[in-house]
Amino acid sequence: MREYELVAGLETHVELSTKTKIFCGCTTEFGGAPNTHCCPICIGLPGVLPKLNRQVVRYGILAGLATNCKINPVSKMDRKNYVYPDLPKAYQVSQYDKPLCLDGAIELDSGKKIRLTRIHIEEDAGKLVHERGDTFVDYNRGGVPLIEVVTEPDFRSIEEVKEYVEKLQLLMKYIGVSDCKMQEGSLRCDVNISVRPKGSDTFGTRTEIKNMNSFTFMTKALEYEFERQVDLLENGEQVIQETRRYNDATGETESMRSKEDAHDYRYFKEPDLVTIRTSEEEIEELRAMLPELPDQKRARYLEMGINEGDTAALIRSRRAAEFFDEAAKGLKMPKTAAAFIVGQMFSRYSTEEQRDAWEVSITPTQLHELCELVESGKCNRNLAKTAFDKMLDTGKSATEFLSASDLAGISDEQLCEICQKVMNQNSDAVQSYRNGKESVLKALVGAVMRETRGRADASKATGLLIDMLKKE
Repeated sequence: MREYELVAGLETHVELSTKTKIFCGCTTEFGGAPNTHCCPICIGLPGVLPKLNRQVVRYGILAGLATNCKINPVSKMDRKNYVYPDLPKAYQVSQYDKPLCLDGAIELDSGKKIRLTRIHIEEDAGKLVHERGDTFVDYNRGGVPLIEVVTEPDFRSIEEVKEYVEKLQLLMKYIGVSDCKMQEGSLRCDVNISVRPKGSDTFGTRTEIKNMNSFTFMTKALEYEFERQVDLLENGEQVIQETRRYNDATGETESMRSKEDAHDYRYFKEPDLVTIRTSEEEIEELRAMLPELPDQKRARYLEMGINEGDTAALIRSRRAAEFFDEAAKGLKMPKTAAAFIVGQMFSRYSTEEQRDAWEVSITPTQLHELCELVESGKCNRNLAKTAFDKMLDTGKSATEFLSASDLAGISDEQLCEICQKVMNQNSDAVQSYRNGKESVLKALVGAVMRETRGRADASKATGLLIDMLKKE
């Protein structure tokens, strides 16, 4: 059997965080009773006139700038004609030959750049609900503004697809254009996939898997579709260009309809909307609004000495990362602040939603003060951890939970005396260590920490004990 490689390109729909829809004043709020968030414009009644939401354009430009796109100074809206029950007008208002953004890229951790063909703005369709053999339509989602991010067919593995979507999701959340909640449909992917023999430069026939809104389902759908297409080719059959859906109950993709090409949609300029003109001044104004982006933060944190794991955890939430930046300002060892956030705060705010909201009881200044006590040697890490838990419970500062004796520390001379005392009280453990059983050292260090009520520096105590144990 020949070896095959996957070739894929993505069309990712990102729902924008505007308060109102793209062409009317209806709310974009998620949920609500069916067909209560719509008006004559949403449902395409004759004679209505849409008006383009300016914030949609601004969000689209921000997305383009964050993904290294060129911004088109002149773009326009087009009618994309197709008949489907979730689209009451029988056309979708989108962009075709003059999109808002062109020629961007997102870089993977490997250094590979996934090229973006375009980012354009468009309206969402309604939602079909299938129940007990009947089909209902909810138009609440109809007219919600989207950007569609279209890549070149640059993916060669499922891992690359997953990493790209994660990076795009994080990027859109950082710049504030979308909450990207896949479970609410705020980020959905259409995946175009084909296979070809390894080493070939010729693209195979592609299929499109629609509306992937879960990393798990996306992975399973790609795995299944790759194997299905390989089996067809190995058995002398042809892959048919078509649109498919993933059935999570069977773990298979199923045919929906033949795959359309651009000419099937009969695009033409939307006559009810004006041309979009974007000045260089507005583009630069929006560029200045961009925050430090995830990859930039990652590089800076690694330079600061934060380890890979803590860095990856911190940049997953813009608010958590900004909290860390404020707390770590001026510290000799910023990794101390990172360890407190990742080790203790993240255990309390464990879901992605909680970390995005980042409603915490303490200020960055309070964490900074605790880190300074640790750095100065006035408070050891064990005591600091205990104090930090109490800070998170109450919102109070560290000094509320650390006594004068806690902050007094223990001199080297006192620590030597305590280590000797512990060795005298645990002669069996001392002998075991000298006989080669090094695991008992932990018990001796633990005894020193108990004796000092956690005020000793554990690493210093360990070093002292080792030196003393080596002396007969």
